Amino acid sequence: MVDKIQRVEQEIAAAHIGNAGELEQFRITYIGRKGQIAALFDDLKLVAPEQRRQVGQDLNRLKNLAQDKFDQAQEQLATATTDTGEASFDFTLPPVPGTLGTRHPLSLVRSEIVRIFERIGFNVSEGPEMEDDWHNFSALNFPENHPAREMQDTFFLSQDRDKLLRTHTSTVQVRLMEIQKPPLRSIMPGRVYRNEAISARAHMVFHQVEGLYVDKNVSFADLKQTLYYFAKELFGQDTKVRFRPSFFPFTEPSAEIDISCLICKGKGCNICKGSGWVEIGGSGMVDPNVLQNCGIDPEVYSGFAFGMGIERITMLKYQIKDLRLFTENDVRFLKQFEGVL
Repeated sequence: MVDKIQRVEQEIAAAHIGNAGELEQFRITYIGRKGQIAALFDDLKLVAPEQRRQVGQDLNRLKNLAQDKFDQAQEQLATATTDTGEASFDFTLPPVPGTLGTRHPLSLVRSEIVRIFERIGFNVSEGPEMEDDWHNFSALNFPENHPAREMQDTFFLSQDRDKLLRTHTSTVQVRLMEIQKPPLRSIMPGRVYRNEAISARAHMVFHQVEGLYVDKNVSFADLKQTLYYFAKELFGQDTKVRFRPSFFPFTEPSAEIDISCLICKGKGCNICKGSGWVEIGGSGMVDPNVLQNCGIDPEVYSGFAFGMGIERITMLKYQIKDLRLFTENDVRFLKQFEGVL
C-alpha cells in the first residue's frame, strides 16, 4: 500500500498540465470519484489495523497534494486565457441595452390619488396586511355569522379564524380611530386579499384606497362634495358623479359611487353596458356602532367613509381591459407608461 501511494505521488509530481484538456484528464485520473486516490481509499480497509492510521494520514496528504496541483493549474490557465484575451469575451455579440424601467401604472394612479386628497387636507395612513377578526370584521359592525362576511371570501391564517389577510383597508380606519381622537381626515391606500378566481376583471391580490373623515357635524353633503372634487380632478372636469343607494355593514346610509363612462361620455357603450355609467366604489356615513366600537362618541361626532379599487380606477383611466396585465410584468405593457408623470 505504501509503495502504491509513493508511485501515485511521483506521477502527480511529474504530471504536466498545459491546457484545459490535460487539466480535466488530471482530475479524472487522480481526484475524480473513480480516480486512483479514491481507489486507494477503498483499499484502506485491507491494511492491517496497526498500520491503518499512518496509511490514512499518507492518503490524506496525497489527496491534498493532488487537489493543490489541480487548483494551481486551473488558476494559471484562467490567468493565461485572460492575459491573452482568448475567449474571455466575445466582442462580436450585440450589446445589452442599458434600458431604464418606468413606474408601474398602479403606482402612478396611487400617487395621483394621494396628491388629490392631500390638497384638501387628507393625510395618508397605513396598517398591517395580516389582521385579526376585530379590526377586519367585528369592529366594523360585522356580527358573527353575518351574511356580509361571506361576501368577502377570506384567507384565514389560523384555525380559530382570528388571524387573516385583510380583505379591505377599512382595518386601517379602525386602527386610526382607536389611537387618535377627532377630527380625523385620512386616506388608506394598500394591498388587500380575497380568495377569488383570477380573471380579466378579478384577482386574489389587489389594491384599495379608502377614506375617512370624522368630526363634529359631518354630513352626507360633505361626502358628496369630496367625491365630486376627487372625480373631476382625476378623470376630468366633464366627469359626472352619481350616488346609488346600497348597503354596507359599516356605513348608514350607504351609496355606490358611479362616474359617467369615460369611453362614450355617457352615451352608452359595451364598457358601461349601455348605461352610460361605471361604478368606481362605495361610500356612506360611518355607522354609529363603528364609532362607538372605536371609542368615539357618536352623539358628538359623525363621519363619512369611502373606498374604491385602484385597479378599477387605473383600468378606467387608461382604458386597460385585462386586470391580469398589472401582475404579469410584461415590459411591453409597462413601457406604455413611460411618458406618464
